[in-house]
Amino acid sequence: MILGLGIDIVHVRRIHHWMETEGLVERFFHPEEAASSKDRGHAEALSLAARFAAKEAFGKALGTGLAGMRLRDIQVINNHNGRPDMILHGTALERFRALGAARVLVSLTHESDNAVAVVVIEG
Repeated sequence: MILGLGIDIVHVRRIHHWMETEGLVERFFHPEEAASSKDRGHAEALSLAARFAAKEAFGKALGTGLAGMRLRDIQVINNHNGRPDMILHGTALERFRALGAARVLVSLTHESDNAVAVVVIEG
């Protein structure tokens, strides 16, 4: 059963600004997210933008937004086939469990200027 659906779009220019501002990437992204995005070279900002859109979409799918959650507790990864997935830690995992959720599905896409994410939470 679907408990929540969220969608978000992030302008990549916003992420370029964060990358130039000391401490922002570390504040908003799990260390493994930041490292895997850095490995993408010139596509680093696109990767981070898609992951940030997924975090925002997750808050919308919860129906509560992201207030009271650490964004680093929402980790967006790519599995062995390249499919995006979400690993929840700490505050995000607590909210997820409080909703009675069992599974989270993530879809990401991006162009040169924007990144979009859709998140579905199932119970």
